[in-house]
Amino acid sequence: MLSLLANAAIYVVPFLAIITVIITVHEFGHFLTARAFGVAVDRFSIGFGRTLFAKRDKWGVEWRIASWPLGGYVRFAGDENMASVPDQEDLSQLKTEIALKEGVGAEQRYFFFKPLWQRALIVAAGPAINFVFAILLLSLLFGIFGEPMMSTKVSQLSAGFPAAAAGVQVGDTVTAVDGHHMASFEDLAAYVQDRPGAPLRLSIQRGAQTLVIPITAAIDLEPSPAGGMVRVGRLGIAASKGAWRYYNPFQAIGRGVVQTWTDIERTGTLVARIFDGKDGWPLQGFLGAAHVTGAVTKDAITTSQSDHLNLAMVLAATYVQLTALLSISIGLVNLVPIPVLDGGHLLFYAYEAVARRPLPATAQAAGYRVGLALLVGLMLFTAWHDLQRMQVFHFLGAHFS
Repeated sequence: MLSLLANAAIYVVPFLAIITVIITVHEFGHFLTARAFGVAVDRFSIGFGRTLFAKRDKWGVEWRIASWPLGGYVRFAGDENMASVPDQEDLSQLKTEIALKEGVGAEQRYFFFKPLWQRALIVAAGPAINFVFAILLLSLLFGIFGEPMMSTKVSQLSAGFPAAAAGVQVGDTVTAVDGHHMASFEDLAAYVQDRPGAPLRLSIQRGAQTLVIPITAAIDLEPSPAGGMVRVGRLGIAASKGAWRYYNPFQAIGRGVVQTWTDIERTGTLVARIFDGKDGWPLQGFLGAAHVTGAVTKDAITTSQSDHLNLAMVLAATYVQLTALLSISIGLVNLVPIPVLDGGHLLFYAYEAVARRPLPATAQAAGYRVGLALLVGLMLFTAWHDLQRMQVFHFLGAHFS
């Protein structure tokens, strides 16, 4: 029983707290932009299910805390259409109903009667604030803790690995890979790790010479925080010792922007690896993310004990970095053009901009049903792979065989 409670504290509680914060921030992006354009809002809820606390402010917004901490939502006044994009007939009927109830012109307070560009900005504000939130978190992390910056100067080569075989020498400095500048060894390692078995072009500074060396990253396997093993790229290079780098507030913000963009690019590379058929299904769902949360929590506890560091500070830095990464992931997922996601609404608005009228209600309803089916199927498929990576089926088979 105590073991179960300890695992819940390590895996479940931090994950629920992080995901609730991220989705609440996402919904707050929709809310703030809607209020800036004068849109009437019925409710802003943190969590789902039974109401634990509710209070209505002077603008008529019900602020609510619910029993299930799995995110939250914002509901605009009159938002009853499942696809949130009514057609022309629905709009005319809604306008009449609002005029009868609240008077002529009252419809201008409602989301559906706002100009197309305002509606598009309100929808896009959710993913956008996820990226801004990640920048702020990473900037805070870099501003308070700094980061290690190891040189890209080669101090050692591993026999049998591509770098030695390709002619890289001790003392060389790797300045770029595939034309991408490498500011530190951490940048170099991350770039190569994401490209196992891929052909690369190393830009090398060797004394006064600048060389470009073609090389193919070796494929190695290492444990994944999400469970199981994952393929990573290796060159067989060890770096020279570096120093810990600290940033002033402006430098920290700039570093946060760069790191956020780097994480977006790395996510795109990870998605692209789905199609090479060698990594199975590298994406993680809620189960995988919860497993990662538990794994990094355990690592933080181990690190604080072995290095005699303050546990609260190590956990804070760990959770801030993880929250930033998950915020980027949720922002990107919501931009996928599937109805029921923000990207799907933006797709509907793109049609409206071209056709000068909303998509017919029947097409919206069909798109919503297909989009919901795709989303549920993707979640189930990802959950299945999460369970496989965590060897749950292997455990059950061994336990009941």
